[in-house]
Formats: sequence, structure tokens, C-alpha cells
Amino acid sequence: MKKIKLTVEGMHCASCASNIERALKKVAGIKSVCVAILLNKVIIEAENNIDINEITKAISKVGYKVVKIE
Repeated sequence: MKKIKLTVEGMHCASCASNIERALKKVAGIKSVCVAILLNKVIIEAENNIDINEITKAISKVGYKVVKIE
């Protein structure tokens, strides 16, 4: 398991957070998602072999932009 921290642009309400959570929970290998709206952060707990491109693609599909990956 590894933790991935993302900074996401475009979130401004609880609905935004739940859209991102729903989209990420559909990605294979993701175990948990925590969205902090006020900080524009998404913290993901995932399998070690997760493809970061799948994560950013899922977020982009729902209309948000990943600006930083930690």
C-alpha cells in the first residue's frame, strides 16, 4: 500500500468532493479516498502497482485538474 497526495484545482463545494471520490473509487487498486475541499487536496491509499495516469485521468473526466502529485 502507498499513499498518494494530490493537489486538485477546481474544487469548491461538497458536491465537487463527492464527484472526485466517486470517480476515484472506480479505479482498480484504490482502497480509500479522502478529499479536503478547503485545502484542495486528495489523499489516496492504493496498491503499490497503481498507475498514476489512471488516477489523473479519472479526476480529469469529472472536470477537475491535478496540479501537483506528492
